[in-house]
Amino acid sequence: MRKMNRIPLSPNLKRFKFFFDLLKRNTDDYLFLMDLTTSLIMVSPNLVQDFELPGEIMDDFDQYWLPLVHPEERTNYSNSISEVMHHRSREHMLDYRVKNRKGDYVWIRCRGTIGFDRDGTPNIFTGVMTRLSQRNQADEVTGLLNKYQFERGVKSALAAYRSTGVGGAVMVLGLDNFKIINETHNRVVGDHVLKEVSRQIEAILPPDFTLYKLDGDEFAIVYPQAGEKEVAELFASIQGCLAHPYEVDGRQYFNTVSAGTVFYPQGGKDYLVLHKHAEAAMDSAKRAGKNRNCIFSKEQYNRWVRSITMRDSLWDSVENGCEGFSLFFQPQVSAVNRELIGAESLLRWRNPKGRMVAPMEFIPILEETKLIVPVGKWIYEEVVRICKRWREVRPKFCISVNLSYEQVKDLSFKNFALDCLKRYDMPADSVVLELTESKIVADWSFVNKQFDDFRQAGIKIAMDDFGTGYSSLASFKNLSCDIVKIDREFVKKILENDFDKQLVEYVVALCHSMGIKACIEGVEDIEEYNLLTKRCKADAIQGYLFGHPESEENFEEKFLKGPKYLEPCSPPQSR
Repeated sequence: MRKMNRIPLSPNLKRFKFFFDLLKRNTDDYLFLMDLTTSLIMVSPNLVQDFELPGEIMDDFDQYWLPLVHPEERTNYSNSISEVMHHRSREHMLDYRVKNRKGDYVWIRCRGTIGFDRDGTPNIFTGVMTRLSQRNQADEVTGLLNKYQFERGVKSALAAYRSTGVGGAVMVLGLDNFKIINETHNRVVGDHVLKEVSRQIEAILPPDFTLYKLDGDEFAIVYPQAGEKEVAELFASIQGCLAHPYEVDGRQYFNTVSAGTVFYPQGGKDYLVLHKHAEAAMDSAKRAGKNRNCIFSKEQYNRWVRSITMRDSLWDSVENGCEGFSLFFQPQVSAVNRELIGAESLLRWRNPKGRMVAPMEFIPILEETKLIVPVGKWIYEEVVRICKRWREVRPKFCISVNLSYEQVKDLSFKNFALDCLKRYDMPADSVVLELTESKIVADWSFVNKQFDDFRQAGIKIAMDDFGTGYSSLASFKNLSCDIVKIDREFVKKILENDFDKQLVEYVVALCHSMGIKACIEGVEDIEEYNLLTKRCKADAIQGYLFGHPESEENFEEKFLKGPKYLEPCSPPQSR
């Protein structure tokens, strides 16, 4: 092979070199000029600088360029160039990825045109390569086409539908719990994770598919001619490729994704509607437990719209001093003698129309928007205020307050809580903090440090909902606490089989061996109560057997003005 810097220019290239040199000094784009009679090519110096090319003049460009083209796009690239070289097309127009000198694939848009001599013979092939990221068309982190190109892709698919009558699907994907990676580490690590996830998903997509990078941790795919079966298979493939941990900077990470899919034209006939509907479906997938694909439906979308409306109303409520919020209280009794020893405070909310909204609807929104932080402070102060009055009747009465991970991360809450006790002249043992959502705790050492400060001040810590959902034993192992609250899911079949009896018995015994008290939630039956107290040796009981959640006024009337020891209620009402 001849040395590149000694290749002489052909007459055709010499003729245009003056104009080529003028252009390359006035653009950041990459330029090329090929003599079709000799296959000699001249490229601008920035192309040599950014990519592994031997020089500005080459006699076999594709020998160096083709290996740099992304493997998934080499066929399309070769086919497009072949059309030009064999005079079947006058223009070369293609977006594709090329590996730069840093080893990263970047998107470029190549536009080339054939020039003819006076007798009509093609003799020049010239054009421009544009870095899409320089034109706000590619994502800088992943190299994927961005949301603007996604819009073009959806509009192109809709145009194809209008001409063929065959629809398809639009899928939006979002990483689950990605914010924990950013919060626990940093955004540089987060960017590496996004890049690795995009690489893995791209690897399993068919060659003619494009993975788009949207805002934040979201991706998108346009799937022409797809039905529910094809979409389900695609999402299963994506789940499969992300099913194993991967390494970034020496650490192992694992991600799941949630997806929302909308079919066109059924779910919309323009880009904005389809994108909105796919986003709504993805949001529903996350709310339903994550790591799943939700298909858009009008019913699901209407629920999503209600949640957005609810979000705005919650903001207004908080800004107006937590207007519309109230607390209900469910009694807790000593398992030994049924003495009323305390209550759990439960948040309730009436929307602006006066309708009571179920906690399972509004509390997740408070968590997502971090409104739980100001609302949590309002709850805590209300509990301290109410407990002060109730202690005049029951001197050792204490109230439990649910505390989410978002509140624990709020470093101002600890000083607020201690100052609140001081302002109301209340002892620390009047409040118990119950950690909820332990399944998403990213840093147990941080949580324990915060709770250790509370415990040193005399405030007890409880682990809520033990026995449900995720790895409760792992949470038990990680969290230093004073009380474990065993969920009803753990005990509702305790009368039916010996396994559940022994399981609860062993968990209570494990708590006692570590100096931790066990409170059983959701007790509804007197036989359950007898078994839990006599055989399992529980310390406290909470459930419909001794009382439903009541408003502040009703709780006072039913429980504080009545006997010190509670009698079981009538058979439980429907929940």
